[in-house]
Amino acid sequence: MAGRIQHRICRTGASFIRKFGFCLLFAAGFSLSPAYAGQWYTGSLVSPSGTTQKGILNVEPYSSYTQPLGRFGPHGQTLSATHPMQRMFTNSTLWKYGISQDFSIQLHTIVNYGWKHDEGHSHGPQAGDMPVDLIYRLVRPDPAHYIPAFNLFVGMIFPTGNYTKLGSSQDGLGSGAYVFRFALTEQSTYTLPGHHELRLRVWNWFRRAVTSAKLTDMTSYGTTNGFRGSGQPGMSGQTGFSLEYGVNQKWVLAMDLARDWANGSTLRGHDQNGAYIHKTGASATDWQIAPAIEYNWNPHWGIIVGSPFYFAGHNKNIQASPQFAINAMF
Repeated sequence: MAGRIQHRICRTGASFIRKFGFCLLFAAGFSLSPAYAGQWYTGSLVSPSGTTQKGILNVEPYSSYTQPLGRFGPHGQTLSATHPMQRMFTNSTLWKYGISQDFSIQLHTIVNYGWKHDEGHSHGPQAGDMPVDLIYRLVRPDPAHYIPAFNLFVGMIFPTGNYTKLGSSQDGLGSGAYVFRFALTEQSTYTLPGHHELRLRVWNWFRRAVTSAKLTDMTSYGTTNGFRGSGQPGMSGQTGFSLEYGVNQKWVLAMDLARDWANGSTLRGHDQNGAYIHKTGASATDWQIAPAIEYNWNPHWGIIVGSPFYFAGHNKNIQASPQFAINAMF
């Protein structure tokens, strides 16, 4: 049964990719309106954007709902979703300010509300950990000479989310550890036949915890009452690319393809019976594709609607996460 499910998912994913590619080719061959000199973008769902203009505040709130569909087993096999299933509403907002032409700062605030049958609901909206990044543009773009923009991200994820002494497992959204992260991104734009713009982004993230979390009782690491010890999230990262095709100045077709990986968290301590625990969780990977549609009212305001879909991996949940975001510049 699992093999048939996996075959069906893979076949569906391949069919979707073919259809999405056909849409891009169709749009390239049949312009919906005259070409424009300046293309407007919101940015795709997954790809990180580079620096913003000096003195400009970029605010982009995302709203999403996460629905489990299944999971990938340790050998990549597709399994049915485990019950009870975890569901969640999330609001995450990206705040970015241009300090100079080549230097920006950004922070990312996250608020979740989760629930699970037999485990109840979270005690109101819960804040997650907060990444803060400095972004430096290493190379300025020169499309006339096919020179892309390169950006360096260096930042820290601050442990602002609840993680220890939880009243409910649904309240644990934080890791309790400071996590260093950096990324290198590339962005380039090309003009296709019909004077349609195609924007390409390529990126690579790396994250590593630099501190451990002190854990007591019920925690986000899965411990229960009576536990005393420490925990630390494993290293993780993401590599991917995105394409954004300008149908006309306002409408854009977007697609991300990315691979996530994560080492298991480490847990040390004693349970309520005094037994010593020292374990490391299993590593996990996934591949995701995130199609979306962008609409821009003007260069400063736009909206994007889409959803990531996971089509391969191991030790990872398969989930759909429909979402939309408003992109605004002030």
